[in-house]
Amino acid sequence: MTAAVLAIDGGNSKTDVCLLSNDGQLLGYARGPGSNHQVVGLDAAFDVLTGLVGQAAAEAGIDARSTIAQHAAVYLAGADFPREVELLRELVSGTGWAEEVSLDNDTFALLRAGTSSANRIAVVCGAGINCVGISAAGEVLRFPSVGVISGDWGGGATLGTEALFLAVRAEDGRGQPTALREAVMDHFGTASVVEVTAALHFGDLPRSRLHELVPLLLRVAAAGDGAARAVVERLAEEVFLLARAAHNRLELHDQPTDVVLGGGILAARHPLLMEGVSGRLAAYAPRVNLLVVDDPPVVGAALLGLDALGASPDAGVAVRTALLTRARRPHASASAAS
Repeated sequence: MTAAVLAIDGGNSKTDVCLLSNDGQLLGYARGPGSNHQVVGLDAAFDVLTGLVGQAAAEAGIDARSTIAQHAAVYLAGADFPREVELLRELVSGTGWAEEVSLDNDTFALLRAGTSSANRIAVVCGAGINCVGISAAGEVLRFPSVGVISGDWGGGATLGTEALFLAVRAEDGRGQPTALREAVMDHFGTASVVEVTAALHFGDLPRSRLHELVPLLLRVAAAGDGAARAVVERLAEEVFLLARAAHNRLELHDQPTDVVLGGGILAARHPLLMEGVSGRLAAYAPRVNLLVVDDPPVVGAALLGLDALGASPDAGVAVRTALLTRARRPHASASAAS
């Protein structure tokens, strides 16, 4: 027995793997930790993938020691430069999991989860920030998205660091007063912000916990704090600039275009952030249709795998329904059609 599709979404914080029939039925599913090779290394990343593929195959009743699917649709964080994409594709092909393999950056999975329109762009803002786009003419656009060295600003680590930066400077007198100071102290239960800095410096507090400051930053901004609002406005500008650059480089002027926003920070639909993005895009490109998707990107990976096999639209509806049951938060709802 083999599946039609092995779909993998490998993110920074989690990895989803599923096996599907050609009519979109979910045969096996597994979720585990992040598998970004830039963060954990290639060996550790493939240990995660191999373990999860084995779990999904076991649920499906398929022997993981043999070919388990006709097509593997693999979309991974960290597949940024072409040489990384090619390396990862060769490694996945070498596993023998599937007869054929498609592999690319996980932002393409988010894009497919949100839309299948001819002209389409996705901007993701979660742990990091990234953008991809595809035109009706078949042009594909991507950004390197490896942080400051590739011109990026945004994502959980950046925003959390900005919140702490402003709070520290408000405390020591270098910056303007901001409600972020009290908010940071309350969040971590400290008597001063510099205690948080010391805990991060000495390793008593993992730097990954800076991500926890993002909802706090958005909340303080919504309450009218000037320093926090400036950060949120800057993020809105960065999201807009990515979408605008993709729109221009794909030469989509005066063409209807779907722009999909996703990732934890954008999917939260914070009013100040959403208004900033939508207002800028509407003024620049009136024919843009803005969509916010909080379906897990593995939905997009699954749809891309079914697309590769020429599956029917009904199969896409079936797999989205099945994966939303297994992979999503209970309160979340689908925000785009298959």
